[in-house]
Amino acid sequence: MKHVSIIVPEGDYILSSVLGTFKIFNAANQYLRETGKEPMFDVHLVGIGRESNVYGGLFSVHPDVLLSDKMTTDLIVIPAIQPASTAQNSAFIPWIIEQHKRGAEVASLCVGAFLLASTGLLNGKYCSTHWIAADAFKQMFPEVKLAAEKIITDEQGIYSSGGAYSFLNLVLYLVEKYCGREVSVYLSKLLEIEIERDSQSPFNIFQGQKSHEDEPIKKAQVYMEKNIGEKISVDQLAGLFAISRRNFERRFKKATANTPVEYLQRVKIEAAKKSLEAGKDNINEVMYAVGYNDSKAFRTTFKKITGMSPVDYRKKYNREYLAQVG
Repeated sequence: MKHVSIIVPEGDYILSSVLGTFKIFNAANQYLRETGKEPMFDVHLVGIGRESNVYGGLFSVHPDVLLSDKMTTDLIVIPAIQPASTAQNSAFIPWIIEQHKRGAEVASLCVGAFLLASTGLLNGKYCSTHWIAADAFKQMFPEVKLAAEKIITDEQGIYSSGGAYSFLNLVLYLVEKYCGREVSVYLSKLLEIEIERDSQSPFNIFQGQKSHEDEPIKKAQVYMEKNIGEKISVDQLAGLFAISRRNFERRFKKATANTPVEYLQRVKIEAAKKSLEAGKDNINEVMYAVGYNDSKAFRTTFKKITGMSPVDYRKKYNREYLAQVG
């Protein structure tokens, strides 16, 4: 039997990531019992104190195990703790490190990756988190290899999930690892969770990181966003702001966590996505409107960023298109 410790944080966190994880592991146990097998998971809620309030006190969770209790666990699950509450939960960090040294695996859900990264256990390893927090994560933890497009990462017993309810896919993944495919498939059907999702890229909304203090770089970002239909080179941008290309690229990467070329591509593709979601223009018209003349280059870049072709993206998100083909 695997001893599972679901962290119950202090401060601001996503309650569903605690309850959903608890429910799936216990549903796996129930299925195993019903099929004549022994339950696999001994699930506990681990907290700093006996009560954790969330959503302004509307809900409270009562951990059955405290950090101060002497215990050894096999799997630690870090729920979606908002980054601003990471410091408030710093007491978990040495405990996670110690349990990992004793052989425990560790999984972070959504923005719980910030607490996991604070342990140092992710250094040099791949990790995912919510796409909306990707830039902040890159800046805070440059030694971690962020794979923001991934729903699940598995680094030899250190796991992470993408954003929001994609944590359900990681928990199913862990159930399959410990209990086998049959159990995870059954739970995916019982709980109606789409299994085998690989990428969160289609959900990504690019929001250029502008919370930095480098004003020329900020102006360059705005220039890119206002001239989506134009062909803009890095040399041109550097010249506009009287900065050498090398220095411009260095400062841009430091400020935004993207190279100028990456940023420009993401701005153009984000505009293309909005057109495909709401507009009536065909794919070529959308392509020209965002400054691409080469359809192959446009399709390749679009799929690299979104994980889908422009045609498939329109089919999925454009209501008028769906009504026409339906």
